[in-house]
Amino acid sequence: MSDTQTLIENRPPTVAALFQERVAATPDAEAYRYPVPPAEGEGPDEWRSLTWAQAAERVHAVAAGLIELGVQPEQRVALASSTRVEWILVDLGILCAGAATTTIYPQTNADESSFILSDSESKVLIAENAAQLAKAQEVRAGLPELTHIVVIDADGVEPGDGVLTLAELESRGATYLEKNPDLIAERVGAITKDQLATLIYTSGTTGRPKGVRLPHDCWSYMAKAIAATGLVGPDDVQYLWLPLAHVFGKVLTSGQIEVGHVTAVDGRVDKIIENLPVVRPTYMAAVPRIFEKVYNGVAAKARGGGAAKYKIFQWAAGVAREYAKVTQDNFRRTGTASAPAGLSTKHKVADRLVYSKIREAFGGNLRACISGSAALAPEIGYFFAGAGVHILEGYGLTESSAASFVNPGEAYRTGTVGKPLPGTEVRIAEDGEVLLRGPGIMQGYHRLPEKTAEVLESDGWLHTGDIGELSPDGYLRITDRKKDLIKTSGGKYIAPAEVEGQFKAVCPYVSNILVHGADRNFCTALVALDEPSILEWAKDNGLEGRSYAEVVAAPATVEMVAEYVEELNQGLQRWQSIKKFRLLPRDLDIEHGEITPSLKLKRPVVERAYRHLIDEMYAGTREA
Repeated sequence: MSDTQTLIENRPPTVAALFQERVAATPDAEAYRYPVPPAEGEGPDEWRSLTWAQAAERVHAVAAGLIELGVQPEQRVALASSTRVEWILVDLGILCAGAATTTIYPQTNADESSFILSDSESKVLIAENAAQLAKAQEVRAGLPELTHIVVIDADGVEPGDGVLTLAELESRGATYLEKNPDLIAERVGAITKDQLATLIYTSGTTGRPKGVRLPHDCWSYMAKAIAATGLVGPDDVQYLWLPLAHVFGKVLTSGQIEVGHVTAVDGRVDKIIENLPVVRPTYMAAVPRIFEKVYNGVAAKARGGGAAKYKIFQWAAGVAREYAKVTQDNFRRTGTASAPAGLSTKHKVADRLVYSKIREAFGGNLRACISGSAALAPEIGYFFAGAGVHILEGYGLTESSAASFVNPGEAYRTGTVGKPLPGTEVRIAEDGEVLLRGPGIMQGYHRLPEKTAEVLESDGWLHTGDIGELSPDGYLRITDRKKDLIKTSGGKYIAPAEVEGQFKAVCPYVSNILVHGADRNFCTALVALDEPSILEWAKDNGLEGRSYAEVVAAPATVEMVAEYVEELNQGLQRWQSIKKFRLLPRDLDIEHGEITPSLKLKRPVVERAYRHLIDEMYAGTREA
């Protein structure tokens, strides 16, 4: 048996036990950093720290407080909050109490929140603030199982009638622990590996979301498998902003407990650029949209600096991509990431002019980024790789505890999602669908045996719904979602995500794009522009002072985007090319249900909302 197999097979059976082991091993080491806004509302945030021992004190108080409220093993405790250090402490408290966390995105509306609370039969809800409390109170009459609501931020909250603050819960828990000092050890010791730990509801594009049942064993496996990759070590500093209600964010907390490194936690997306130079992380996970926004921002800024500056950026971007492709190819063949002398010289010049500034924007200390949740356009990946910001794509589903594949460190390959994590099996079905099996696979969908049987075979193979290709040496490339493949009326199959990704690498102003063409004789696109970037462009093109909707409706804007569409089409097959497009009057967003909280496009929702624009583009054409 290999060292890796031994590491994974001898893992603690539960997340709670894993946490207890970490606290015992490094009680005084820094565990978490978190921002505290200034008291007067002016000036930068103050970053504070918790050691593992300090974190454990709060975690155990939360656990004891929940037990004192009557929470029993495997009962669900819902958590509706943005990403913050309290999310992690409460989640661990729930798990140490032997209960299971039901995650709810803070953006979820009252109706869907009510469904999740009811379907999960959650006994307690941990709500972030008065707004989340009000949403819960709106539907509480229809939730007989819900006995208490605990609010993290007490501002504007009136305790009573089953409502209490997190501070009060922790105080009650600490008192209860004084009377029952062995309480946590007994609860943690009684948890089994198959006991439900997390219930995550998939966002879904149609119908009600499905609750994915992930037991303790899934997370303890993930923790050990992440450690076994060697991508992170105890001296790393992680910057964590991803939604912890999503499986991608959640898995990062498990890996951290096993490795024991520091995590700086702040879910405010608008603070990322400000926080990076302060935190100076060594690694960070993100969704492709973040890298696209950075790339588009850099490109738009260069373009706004005049023709000469933009020409330098374009040259540097080309050098970065060439350098990344050559060095990755050489590493694959020889084990050395080398480049010809001429290319290396150009790369050094471009580094001084462009790349070094990009690395500083990420904090100047970044070793690698992990990208997941959706496909990253290869041209954007190559750009960052050549600029010294190494983006390691990974792949997984909520149903597989997030991480099933990840690119290895030096041997990463842009355009792939890497190799399977130790202990995970993969095979490609006859129709190209990726199938997975291993310790990270879900138990099933909560109270939905028929839906479970549709995706989970009796021998453990999970049907992912994604189409992919495996290289001879085990690297996986995802080509598209099985249900998203477009078949034109001429019989040609098109992977829309591939075309959309290429356009994001071409046009620095795009935010979202949806390619349409199913059962049509040509492809069209709905394009949403990035508001800050396009308004900056507007200043230099006679449109200053106009609203976003006015700018995107202007002929000059349409003409500018048309040039990028033409540039895209030059690299596509004829049947893939975009014949017509329409600019949307606003960007797609979570509030309208057009993208998921992890920033993935909900195609059916967008197509329904803008059916009139799609029909307009095909008006008068002969469908054949």
